[in-house]
Amino acid sequence: MPATAPTNPRLALAVLATGMLMTVLDGSIVTVAMPAIQADLGFTPVGLSWVVNAYLIAFGSLLLLAGRLGDLIGRRRMFLAGTGIFTAASLLAGVAASPAVLIAARFLQGVGSAMASAVGLGILVTLFTAPRERARAIAVFSFTGAAGASLGQVLGGVLTDALAWNWIFFINLPIGVATLLVALRALPADQRLGPRAGADVIGALLVTSGLMAGIYAVVKIEEYGAGSAHTLGSGALALALLAGFLLRQARAAHPLMPLRILRSRAVAGANAVQMLMVAALFSFQVLVALYLQKVLGYGAAETGFAMLPAALIIGAVSLGVSAPLIARFGERNVLLTGLVLLVGVLGLLARVPVHASYATDLLPVMLLAAGFGLALPSLTALAMSGAEEADAGLASGLFNTTQQIGMALGVAVLSTLAAARTEALTKAGRPDAEALTGGYHLAFGVGAGLLLLALVVALTVLRRPAASTEPRKMTMAA
Repeated sequence: MPATAPTNPRLALAVLATGMLMTVLDGSIVTVAMPAIQADLGFTPVGLSWVVNAYLIAFGSLLLLAGRLGDLIGRRRMFLAGTGIFTAASLLAGVAASPAVLIAARFLQGVGSAMASAVGLGILVTLFTAPRERARAIAVFSFTGAAGASLGQVLGGVLTDALAWNWIFFINLPIGVATLLVALRALPADQRLGPRAGADVIGALLVTSGLMAGIYAVVKIEEYGAGSAHTLGSGALALALLAGFLLRQARAAHPLMPLRILRSRAVAGANAVQMLMVAALFSFQVLVALYLQKVLGYGAAETGFAMLPAALIIGAVSLGVSAPLIARFGERNVLLTGLVLLVGVLGLLARVPVHASYATDLLPVMLLAAGFGLALPSLTALAMSGAEEADAGLASGLFNTTQQIGMALGVAVLSTLAAARTEALTKAGRPDAEALTGGYHLAFGVGAGLLLLALVVALTVLRRPAASTEPRKMTMAA
């Protein structure tokens, strides 16, 4: 079916950005409410981790499949179905009276989030074809991802303290219903390839199970250890399944993921940079919050408000600065500038003292987070620039998948390193606050190293800037 232009592209963009915002908020809003959830539902410490893990596993493992299915059966259909599932699952999570029900609801939320967010960029790049308009639209879309996580921590703390943990899920209901109603009118009917163009069932099973096994192995590293038989076995299974998937795609008549998409330097390089960047910045989003609460003694809401300047500066840069800079200097140069600022963020945090002053030690860090508002829109534009229109959903799903893999790796590796360093310092007789800070210093330092590696990849793989005036491969079908 040929695509039909929406009567109001800006309304369509607002719908897509709201869908992305719900997904991002749901990934961070729950972290602040975890102690209240544990006390109310009687979770064990190990079981409590599955409130996060169930969502991450479903979300991360289904993004690639959902993106390709969007190309085949229609991205609008996939977005609507995913938003509906997510909204219904939010209601189930809010009324959950047992750990099993909440974990099942969180898994379903991950399924719905994957379906909706996997095709969001694919829809966006077919709506906005002029380079300057597309840059602005991507900046808005990227802002919801860049600032939403910090806003989620503020909102989670306020709702949990003022009402109850259930409201972190109930708040999705009016937003989800409104998004569905507006999306039915605002999103255009899009071109569909049809199931026969890529209905590779075997490939779908291989990639979904491989990603699921890999993300499961990563999120359980902290519990079992990186060198345990559990971690190594799960990791080996994931690698075998993903290797089988790549072999299948090279030989299948109608591959789920045509490997041609990885031949683009822009697509491959942007996804590699994003994985490294997101893994590094986990230490900013989560470990800074832990530092504020466990070392400086901040409360949940106070922690959220302390991180609010980062969200505000990221939003201001994403919405007001990134698009003009990209139009003038190109995506690559803006990306490099953003990465340099982010290296400064983690470099400063690697030296943050035990008795820190917010104004002098932490506020400058929050302001340097503006680098994320430069880097993410640039990466998004690069990742989508090298794909054909028929592969827009797949490119969107791939970009979101590498983001989730990077996040899972950051959670596993940096938190494990911080915990090990803290334990070693505690055994050496250091006070608790000093031991915790030492652990966070190590994680921040490793994160800075990952960002430096991302800089190297951007400089070498993305050697030629993608000029903003260059005609794009993806255009909206008439």
